[in-house]
Amino acid sequence: MANKLDPMDLKQIITLHLDGYSNRKIGSTLGISRNTVNTYMQLFEGSKYSLEQLLTLDIEQLSELFSSFTTVDTQRHNSLMLYFETVNKARNHPGFTFLYHYAQYAQTVANPYSYTQFMEHYNRKYKEEKGSMKLEHEPGKEMYIDFAGKKLSYIDQNTGEIISVEVFVAILPNSQYTYVQACPSQKKEDLIICCTNALNFYGGVPLAIVSDNLKSAVSRASKYESQINRSFKDFASHYNCIVNPTRIYAPQDKALVENAVHLVYQRIYYPIREMTFFSLEELNAELRRMLITYNQLLFQRKEASRVELFQSVERQYLKALPCTTYQIKDYKRAKVQKIGYVYFSPDKSYYSVPYRYIGHHTMIHYTNTSVEIYYNHLRIAIHKRNPKKGNYNTIKEHLSSTHQSYTSWSPEYFKNQAAPHGVHLVKCVEKILCNVDYPEIGYKRVIGLIQLHKSYGSQRLDKACEIALNANVATYTHIKNILRHNMDLKEAMFQELDANTNHIPVHQNIRGASAYQ
Repeated sequence: MANKLDPMDLKQIITLHLDGYSNRKIGSTLGISRNTVNTYMQLFEGSKYSLEQLLTLDIEQLSELFSSFTTVDTQRHNSLMLYFETVNKARNHPGFTFLYHYAQYAQTVANPYSYTQFMEHYNRKYKEEKGSMKLEHEPGKEMYIDFAGKKLSYIDQNTGEIISVEVFVAILPNSQYTYVQACPSQKKEDLIICCTNALNFYGGVPLAIVSDNLKSAVSRASKYESQINRSFKDFASHYNCIVNPTRIYAPQDKALVENAVHLVYQRIYYPIREMTFFSLEELNAELRRMLITYNQLLFQRKEASRVELFQSVERQYLKALPCTTYQIKDYKRAKVQKIGYVYFSPDKSYYSVPYRYIGHHTMIHYTNTSVEIYYNHLRIAIHKRNPKKGNYNTIKEHLSSTHQSYTSWSPEYFKNQAAPHGVHLVKCVEKILCNVDYPEIGYKRVIGLIQLHKSYGSQRLDKACEIALNANVATYTHIKNILRHNMDLKEAMFQELDANTNHIPVHQNIRGASAYQ
């Protein structure tokens, strides 16, 4: 079954086309069919927008304009490509034949290709990969990134603990101009921060960022079509470039950055091996100092250094940096609750959306400063992020007329709501709101408690609250159970029997109680 193109991929197609790539090369770079690229380019040209204007549109606007077309790479073709990986692993085994593997392939799929097509696809895919060649790198085209296999460390001044840190390495392959930074981990947040710093170091943006199938960048590795995680793809979109992971089982794709890591070991790691650092900032300051010296070293066979080649040749081919720095985005799914809010689990708080989306599932995009709620790629609400736990963040226009009163929620508001139903109910409301860390968390509980009068009446509800207060169990669940099991009625009956028998203790009227039950 075909899969729809991600709206972010549409921007990458436009970006590569504007950079002079042919449709065939765009398809090869992004791992999609050339026919799909042709189709979308025709749609772009037939729209009322220029390519430059399409590039400025939001993702949801692109999705609306070009939502009904899908890729033509079928599951049948993908399964064949994956099977070829098994074939390649056995190529050097004595007695290997393609006919044997084709017979196995034909038995494992429902709709196999013919043997002729099988060999045609194999030869077409691997005819250029049988040998190894020196890759020529165009200036400004790519930035290779990787984490060094060996870590560095610093000493925590407060505890004396040795803290190991990862080392991020980036290189522009044409000039081999190198960037190095230590960071706490290989998580996507640290990777994106390091990539942002690398682009600022270079003062421009290459056409593509080539990663070594890092878990923080790639959701699912594949030899043919890796899936980039959404946060890293959004980062690339902000900087108007693409992410192009190296192929698995293709070591030549990452040889350059691995050689750069090896040189970093020799030129940076070794000279600082006996130095002691007491913070990550102090370690990075020394790395930056060593990096200046490293990039100024002359190549053995060239009369220039890395920094000279970068400044004289490669810098002019880099795209300009955007005006704003990228803020890391994360994503959470949330269903709009009946009162018109989505629950934001990282802060344990709530954000309002227009009431017409009640009951729908949404996607929350959030940064350190903002929270955006999307429904089907359409942004339906945006809030300034509030880190206070349990808080209800409300835009009054989002609420229906029946929900407008929610904006005035407070302990006093709920006491006033409870007052007509009895003094014991008011005391229970006060007790519930006092026993939570944040008043907003108790609001739902007291709403449910007050609503019990609709099912049981105000008099019974107030009596149940009195019983709960005497037993020191004034919670919504206990009061509801008292009403459900008619414990308030039994208490009233016992009190009436006590009055009629000159206040004889209740335990002496077991027969009467049993008869009543």
